[in-house]
Amino acid sequence: MSTSTTGAAAPKAVSGPLNFIDDRLGSTTFFRRNMKKVFPDHWSFMLGEIALYSFIILLLTGTFLTLWFQPSMHEVVYEGSYTKLNGVKMSEAYASTLHISFDVRGGLLMRQMHHWAAILFMIAIVVHMLRVFFTGAYRKPRELNWLIGIGLFTLGMVEGLFGYSLPDDLLSGTGLRITQGVAESIPVVGTYLYMFLFGGEFPHGTNGEIIPRLFTLHVLLIPGIILALVTAHMMIMWHQKHTQMPGPGRTNDNVVGYPFYPVFMAKTGAYFLFTFGVIALLATFAQINPIWLFGPYDPGAISAGSQPDWYMGVLEGSLRIMPNWETTAFGHTISWNVLVPALGPLGIIFTGAALWPFIEQWVTGDKRWHHTVERPRNAPVRTGVGMAAVTFYGMLWLAGGNDVIAEKFHVSLFATTWFFRFAVFIGPVLAYIITKRICLGLQRSDAATMHHGVEAGVIIMSPEGGFSEKHEPANEQERAVILSKENRTPALPATEKDGIPAPGSKGPLGHLRARLHRYWAIDDIPVEAHDDHHEAEEVEEGKSGRKELTH
Repeated sequence: MSTSTTGAAAPKAVSGPLNFIDDRLGSTTFFRRNMKKVFPDHWSFMLGEIALYSFIILLLTGTFLTLWFQPSMHEVVYEGSYTKLNGVKMSEAYASTLHISFDVRGGLLMRQMHHWAAILFMIAIVVHMLRVFFTGAYRKPRELNWLIGIGLFTLGMVEGLFGYSLPDDLLSGTGLRITQGVAESIPVVGTYLYMFLFGGEFPHGTNGEIIPRLFTLHVLLIPGIILALVTAHMMIMWHQKHTQMPGPGRTNDNVVGYPFYPVFMAKTGAYFLFTFGVIALLATFAQINPIWLFGPYDPGAISAGSQPDWYMGVLEGSLRIMPNWETTAFGHTISWNVLVPALGPLGIIFTGAALWPFIEQWVTGDKRWHHTVERPRNAPVRTGVGMAAVTFYGMLWLAGGNDVIAEKFHVSLFATTWFFRFAVFIGPVLAYIITKRICLGLQRSDAATMHHGVEAGVIIMSPEGGFSEKHEPANEQERAVILSKENRTPALPATEKDGIPAPGSKGPLGHLRARLHRYWAIDDIPVEAHDDHHEAEEVEEGKSGRKELTH
């Protein structure tokens, strides 16, 4: 009897609270509907999840670190486990970071997991945004989510800069020195911005305010904004449904994939554990940011070959290759050699990325909803522009290590600097031209596949002794992917036949739009289904006496 009673009571103990919640919130209907939501399946869709899981790990490890970190510039004399620094004067922030690394059980692992998770978070955001850009997944109705992604990357850069500045070691202090110079170079508001951040003169402010202020921004404000944007990003994606790759049976009106529960939930749960494991392994075996080797920050010292985290490398590189240009007027000096490289390249990249969905929509006139993504080869202009931007960013990133490159390859530092000064302009142009030609070549290959079919692996010998290879239609998967290509509409005419200006082509902007639209669509190569008459010809030729040689 006791066994029976216990078995009957258990479901009631579970169903009671659930019924309580459902009666007040109506949650059963919500969960029943959303648990059946279908998610498409493709490996590239997991890139965004890496960013999400890395952010969760950042929150967990960051919470652990705040239990021991002291955000204070109060000077202390170190007496701890790292004997090489015993007796050295340092800030309490640096001393507490050493304490976490050497005296707190698991502290160094947590520090390194936190740093590696930040690195992976930024990598995942960039690669995810590149996937979205090259496949056109930012098109209507997903422009807002694209803007949120740009905001997340920007906030991630600032959050990372403030985070690795907190230990107050020599490397992070060098980064803060650059930050101070960039802030001061901004005309009119630069000094106020610098004083607001540092609370006084560099390096520590009037009463050591810099570290407490960075700590507040790093731990409270920026993570809160990132969390809000991630939540908004997920809610919008859930409402609009996820984009899907082209394939058999996939259209703008459906979603082909697996239900959220149990398939997708099981996969995403396992993927979180996998991401956690990879970050833990990196933190265990790959050392990162060994602050004890750099020592406490000293404004009069700097280490050779110092490098920031990779996502700040573009700023470092642009500052290194910029010529020494300054302008003095009306008693004020504008340091173009700091202002332009600090704000120019990132401003161009972020502004261009934010405006691109609307520019493309204006040029093409395409205001349809898109739930199926586009293959990069089918949009050669977009793909070329994307590769040009990647090359521009990459050249500046490499320029950030011009001293290391010069040392390792035994070349002149000045020659390396001048190389990057030219490469940052020439490289993107070459990348655009080469990428566009590759895309057009791949389009021609697709058109040939649909027109002639694919190689069947059968060699046919004619009575005259000639050899040719037999072709057969592409399989259903390949045909569906190729035929998903949206053939471009004809370029907008500047005028109609009777001389009346066509809609949208009036004025300079209208003529510019017509020219851009013509350039966008002029090289488009249409694809058509496989012609059955080719197969008929091969059959007739086979009957006329040809021999088939299989291999």
